[in-house]
Amino acid sequence: MDLQKKTGPQVAEPAQLRASDADRDRIADILREALAEGRLTADEHAERVEGVLSAKTVGELEVFIRDLPAAHEPRTVPAWSPAPNRPTDAIPPDPDDNVVAVFSAAVRKGRWRAGRRIHAYAIFGSVEIDLSEAIFEYRQVVIKAFSVFGTVDVRVPENVSLRGTGGGVLGNFEVDTVDSAEPDAPVVYVDGWAILGNIEGRPRRGRLVGDILDRVQRAVDRKVDRSLRKHLDR
Repeated sequence: MDLQKKTGPQVAEPAQLRASDADRDRIADILREALAEGRLTADEHAERVEGVLSAKTVGELEVFIRDLPAAHEPRTVPAWSPAPNRPTDAIPPDPDDNVVAVFSAAVRKGRWRAGRRIHAYAIFGSVEIDLSEAIFEYRQVVIKAFSVFGTVDVRVPENVSLRGTGGGVLGNFEVDTVDSAEPDAPVVYVDGWAILGNIEGRPRRGRLVGDILDRVQRAVDRKVDRSLRKHLDR
Protein backbone atom coordinates (compact mmCIF):
# COMPACT_ATOMS: atom_id res chain seq x y z
CA MET A 1 0.00 0.00 0.00
CA ASP A 2 1.50 3.29 -1.07
CA LEU A 3 1.40 6.08 1.42
CA GLN A 4 1.03 9.56 -0.05
CA LYS A 5 2.44 12.46 1.85
CA LYS A 6 -0.25 14.98 2.65
CA THR A 7 0.67 18.60 3.03
CA GLY A 8 -1.53 21.38 4.32
CA PRO A 9 -1.69 24.92 2.98
CA GLN A 10 1.65 26.67 2.96
CA VAL A 11 1.93 29.52 5.46
CA ALA A 12 4.20 32.36 4.45
CA GLU A 13 7.07 33.22 6.74
CA PRO A 14 6.82 36.70 8.35
CA ALA A 15 9.71 37.92 6.22
CA GLN A 16 7.82 36.89 3.07
CA LEU A 17 4.70 38.91 3.86
CA ARG A 18 3.93 41.90 1.71
CA ALA A 19 5.07 45.16 3.30
CA SER A 20 2.48 47.78 4.19
CA ASP A 21 2.82 51.56 4.27
CA ALA A 22 2.97 51.34 8.08
CA ASP A 23 5.92 48.92 7.81
CA ARG A 24 7.75 51.30 5.48
CA ASP A 25 7.06 54.25 7.77
CA ARG A 26 8.47 52.35 10.76
CA ILE A 27 11.70 51.53 8.93
CA ALA A 28 11.97 55.11 7.63
CA ASP A 29 11.65 56.43 11.20
CA ILE A 30 14.47 54.15 12.35
CA LEU A 31 16.69 55.34 9.50
CA ARG A 32 15.89 58.97 10.29
CA GLU A 33 16.94 58.45 13.91
CA ALA A 34 20.12 56.69 12.81
CA LEU A 35 21.01 59.65 10.60
CA ALA A 36 20.41 62.08 13.47
CA GLU A 37 22.60 59.97 15.79
CA GLY A 38 25.43 59.84 13.27
CA ARG A 39 25.15 56.09 12.67
CA LEU A 40 24.49 56.68 8.98
CA THR A 41 25.94 59.18 6.55
CA ALA A 42 23.64 61.27 4.40
CA ASP A 43 24.47 59.12 1.37
CA GLU A 44 23.77 55.91 3.25
CA HIS A 45 20.48 57.27 4.57
CA ALA A 46 19.33 58.43 1.14
CA GLU A 47 20.25 55.09 -0.44
CA ARG A 48 18.42 53.09 2.24
CA VAL A 49 15.30 55.28 2.17
CA GLU A 50 15.11 54.81 -1.59
CA GLY A 51 15.31 51.05 -1.05
CA VAL A 52 12.60 51.17 1.62
CA LEU A 53 10.17 52.90 -0.74
CA SER A 54 10.67 50.20 -3.38
CA ALA A 55 10.71 47.18 -1.02
CA LYS A 56 7.94 44.64 -1.55
CA THR A 57 8.20 42.36 1.50
CA VAL A 58 8.85 42.72 5.23
CA GLY A 59 12.09 40.78 4.82
CA GLU A 60 13.37 43.25 2.22
CA LEU A 61 12.65 46.11 4.64
CA GLU A 62 14.49 44.50 7.55
CA VAL A 63 17.70 44.35 5.50
CA PHE A 64 18.03 48.13 5.68
CA ILE A 65 18.12 48.24 9.51
CA ARG A 66 19.70 44.94 10.53
CA ASP A 67 23.00 46.68 11.45
CA LEU A 68 21.22 49.30 13.62
CA PRO A 69 20.44 48.91 17.37
CA ALA A 70 16.76 49.79 16.91
CA ALA A 71 16.24 46.62 14.85
CA HIS A 72 17.12 44.47 17.87
CA GLU A 73 15.03 46.27 20.48
CA PRO A 74 11.72 44.66 21.55
CA ARG A 75 8.69 46.41 20.15
CA THR A 76 6.22 47.83 22.61
CA VAL A 77 2.54 47.37 21.93
CA PRO A 78 0.59 50.61 22.55
CA ALA A 79 -2.33 50.52 24.94
CA TRP A 80 -5.59 50.10 23.06
CA SER A 81 -9.20 50.42 24.05
CA PRO A 82 -12.38 50.50 21.97
CA ALA A 83 -13.90 53.85 21.11
CA PRO A 84 -16.80 54.96 23.36
CA ASN A 85 -20.31 54.53 22.01
CA ARG A 86 -21.14 58.16 22.73
CA PRO A 87 -19.01 61.30 22.29
CA THR A 88 -17.02 62.25 25.37
CA ASP A 89 -15.85 65.65 24.13
CA ALA A 90 -18.00 68.79 24.29
CA ILE A 91 -19.86 68.86 20.96
CA PRO A 92 -21.57 72.18 20.08
CA PRO A 93 -25.35 72.05 19.58
CA ASP A 94 -25.13 74.06 16.35
CA PRO A 95 -23.59 72.44 13.29
CA ASP A 96 -20.33 73.57 11.74
CA ASP A 97 -21.69 72.49 8.37
CA ASN A 98 -25.14 71.78 6.89
CA VAL A 99 -25.42 69.47 3.90
CA VAL A 100 -28.93 69.65 2.43
CA ALA A 101 -30.45 67.83 -0.55
CA VAL A 102 -34.14 68.39 -1.35
CA PHE A 103 -35.08 66.71 -4.64
CA SER A 104 -31.38 67.02 -5.47
CA ALA A 105 -27.90 65.77 -4.55
CA ALA A 106 -25.31 67.28 -2.21
CA VAL A 107 -21.71 66.14 -1.78
CA ARG A 108 -18.86 66.88 0.62
CA LYS A 109 -15.68 65.13 -0.49
CA GLY A 110 -12.02 65.69 -1.28
CA ARG A 111 -9.64 67.70 0.90
CA TRP A 112 -11.92 69.59 3.31
CA ARG A 113 -11.95 70.39 7.03
CA ALA A 114 -14.39 68.35 9.07
CA GLY A 115 -16.00 70.22 11.96
CA ARG A 116 -17.15 68.75 15.25
CA ARG A 117 -20.81 68.58 14.17
CA ILE A 118 -22.22 68.09 10.67
CA HIS A 119 -25.94 68.00 9.86
CA ALA A 120 -27.11 66.13 6.77
CA TYR A 121 -30.68 66.34 5.37
CA ALA A 122 -31.80 64.19 2.44
CA ILE A 123 -35.44 64.77 1.49
CA PHE A 124 -36.26 63.00 -1.77
CA GLY A 125 -32.56 63.46 -2.51
CA SER A 126 -29.10 62.10 -1.78
CA VAL A 127 -26.27 63.32 0.45
CA GLU A 128 -22.72 62.01 0.26
CA ILE A 129 -20.27 62.87 3.06
CA ASP A 130 -16.84 61.49 2.22
CA LEU A 131 -14.26 61.96 4.98
CA SER A 132 -11.65 59.70 3.39
CA GLU A 133 -9.44 62.68 2.43
CA ALA A 134 -10.76 65.18 4.98
CA ILE A 135 -8.63 67.08 7.49
CA PHE A 136 -9.60 66.05 11.01
CA GLU A 137 -9.07 68.98 13.37
CA TYR A 138 -10.94 67.28 16.22
CA ARG A 139 -10.75 63.80 17.76
CA GLN A 140 -14.53 63.38 17.66
CA VAL A 141 -16.88 64.23 14.80
CA VAL A 142 -20.68 63.89 15.03
CA ILE A 143 -22.78 63.56 11.89
CA LYS A 144 -26.50 64.06 12.52
CA ALA A 145 -28.35 62.59 9.54
CA PHE A 146 -32.02 62.78 8.55
CA SER A 147 -33.33 60.91 5.54
CA VAL A 148 -36.93 61.13 4.29
CA PHE A 149 -37.37 59.19 1.06
CA GLY A 150 -33.69 59.90 0.49
CA THR A 151 -30.18 58.60 1.09
CA VAL A 152 -27.31 59.73 3.33
CA ASP A 153 -24.03 57.96 2.59
CA VAL A 154 -21.05 58.47 4.95
CA ARG A 155 -17.53 57.26 4.16
CA VAL A 156 -14.57 57.46 6.55
CA PRO A 157 -10.87 56.50 6.33
CA GLU A 158 -10.31 52.88 7.31
CA ASN A 159 -8.04 53.74 10.26
CA VAL A 160 -10.57 55.84 12.23
CA SER A 161 -13.20 54.52 14.64
CA LEU A 162 -16.84 54.58 13.54
CA ARG A 163 -20.04 54.39 15.59
CA GLY A 164 -23.75 54.44 14.71
CA THR A 165 -26.51 55.37 17.16
CA GLY A 166 -29.56 56.06 15.00
CA GLY A 167 -32.51 54.10 13.69
CA GLY A 168 -34.98 53.67 10.88
CA VAL A 169 -38.75 54.00 10.49
CA LEU A 170 -39.74 51.90 7.49
CA GLY A 171 -36.21 52.69 6.38
CA ASN A 172 -32.63 51.48 6.75
CA PHE A 173 -30.03 52.77 9.20
CA GLU A 174 -26.80 50.79 8.80
CA VAL A 175 -23.47 52.02 10.18
CA ASP A 176 -20.49 49.69 10.56
CA THR A 177 -18.88 49.54 14.01
CA VAL A 178 -15.14 50.03 13.52
CA ASP A 179 -12.41 50.32 16.16
CA SER A 180 -9.11 51.77 15.06
CA ALA A 181 -5.96 50.14 16.40
CA GLU A 182 -4.47 53.62 16.81
CA PRO A 183 -5.32 55.04 20.26
CA ASP A 184 -5.33 58.66 19.06
CA ALA A 185 -7.38 58.04 15.91
CA PRO A 186 -10.48 60.22 15.37
CA VAL A 187 -13.92 58.80 16.14
CA VAL A 188 -16.85 59.50 13.80
CA TYR A 189 -20.36 59.17 15.25
CA VAL A 190 -23.31 58.87 12.85
CA ASP A 191 -26.68 59.55 14.48
CA GLY A 192 -30.15 60.25 13.12
CA TRP A 193 -33.23 58.69 11.55
CA ALA A 194 -34.07 57.16 8.21
CA ILE A 195 -37.80 57.54 7.48
CA LEU A 196 -38.65 55.57 4.36
CA GLY A 197 -35.07 56.28 3.41
CA ASN A 198 -31.53 55.04 3.84
CA ILE A 199 -28.55 56.05 6.03
CA GLU A 200 -25.26 54.18 5.69
CA GLY A 201 -21.79 54.61 7.15
CA ARG A 202 -18.70 52.52 6.44
CA PRO A 203 -14.95 52.83 5.89
CA ARG A 204 -13.47 53.42 2.48
CA ARG A 205 -10.78 50.79 2.09
CA GLY A 206 -7.35 51.99 1.13
CA ARG A 207 -7.89 55.49 2.54
CA LEU A 208 -6.01 56.40 5.72
CA VAL A 209 -5.91 59.51 7.85
CA GLY A 210 -2.67 61.32 7.09
CA ASP A 211 -1.95 59.52 3.80
CA ILE A 212 -1.50 62.76 1.87
CA LEU A 213 0.51 64.43 4.62
CA ASP A 214 2.77 61.36 4.88
CA ARG A 215 3.49 61.47 1.17
CA VAL A 216 4.30 65.16 1.38
CA GLN A 217 6.59 64.56 4.37
CA ARG A 218 8.41 61.79 2.54
CA ALA A 219 8.90 64.06 -0.47
CA VAL A 220 10.27 66.79 1.82
CA ASP A 221 12.62 64.27 3.46
CA ARG A 222 13.95 63.23 0.07
CA LYS A 223 14.60 66.86 -0.89
CA VAL A 224 16.40 67.46 2.41
CA ASP A 225 18.51 64.34 1.85
CA ARG A 226 19.50 65.50 -1.62
CA SER A 227 20.34 68.99 -0.39
CA LEU A 228 22.40 67.59 2.48
CA ARG A 229 24.19 65.21 0.13
CA LYS A 230 25.10 68.03 -2.26
CA HIS A 231 26.38 70.11 0.66
CA LEU A 232 28.62 67.28 1.92
CA ASP A 233 29.96 66.60 -1.57
CA ARG A 234 31.34 70.13 -1.89
